[in-house]
Amino acid sequence: MHSYSLLASAKINLYLEILRSRPDGYHDLVMVLQSIDLADQIDLRPLGGDTISLHCNHAEVPQDESNLAYKAAALMAEKFPEPFAKYGVDITIQKRIPVGAGLAGGSTNAAAVLVGLNLMWNLKLSDRQLQYLGSLLGSDVPFCVVGGTMLATGRGEYLSSLPTLDDLYVVLGKYRSLSVSTAWAYQTFRHQYLNLSDAPTLKNHLQRVDSEKMVSAITSKDNSQIGQLLYNDLERVVLPAYPQVKRLKEEFQHTGCAAMMSGSGPTVLALTQSRTKAQQILDSIKIAIGDSDLELWISKFTRSSIQVASAVK
Repeated sequence: MHSYSLLASAKINLYLEILRSRPDGYHDLVMVLQSIDLADQIDLRPLGGDTISLHCNHAEVPQDESNLAYKAAALMAEKFPEPFAKYGVDITIQKRIPVGAGLAGGSTNAAAVLVGLNLMWNLKLSDRQLQYLGSLLGSDVPFCVVGGTMLATGRGEYLSSLPTLDDLYVVLGKYRSLSVSTAWAYQTFRHQYLNLSDAPTLKNHLQRVDSEKMVSAITSKDNSQIGQLLYNDLERVVLPAYPQVKRLKEEFQHTGCAAMMSGSGPTVLALTQSRTKAQQILDSIKIAIGDSDLELWISKFTRSSIQVASAVK
């Protein structure tokens, strides 16, 4: 029986359009999702019994049943009781993805547990089967199982692969002490823009966005056009309510690069085509804002989400 060390990549949005609200409380979305090489490390080892233990080096990450990685292990234990009873699992998470940043840190940790236990317990599940299990845990987990560049629809669980983007860099900025409630962001957007009694507002909104143009730009590898087509509906409610996020986006744009809030925030991203330019952007933002609470990272687009770093018998 092997122990596995996996790298679990963060996720950014290049496009996020909210089509309509659903009776189940979620929303129908059209998103373009992208893996980046900012990644947590997930170490899995057998315990020799029907036990799940979880450890993390970050004080703000729960180390109990509420952690999505723990829930992923519990789901696998429920679905595959024989290997669980024989081996169990010890999970250690080394966080590098910022917590509460809207970068799918919890979801990608869960995906790594699914992938890792599939290997450790020799289950021979396909990516599609793992993605189905991931859909039982959260909307982002199916994407995080495979990663790369994908079009996501439904509440995010229906995925279609797009041509790989692996020659772009991203600068990420997040205020350490700032968080945005995803539920609040979607509920506020629903109230302001999906109110069916306000037909002109809804029609106006639907006419402004077009995911096909982004897909076309990705297909043709037109990096400049991809930058111009960055779009996120949730900016319309988050930026007015969080002036720090709005200013961070504006400062990124002042450097001449394409910038957007990722997901429900508060992380803001800027795209560029070289690490040198990415470093220049990062240095400019540090000078322009000069707030010790602001954290900045440089990352690169990657072809996949979960990678096996090592396997030890």
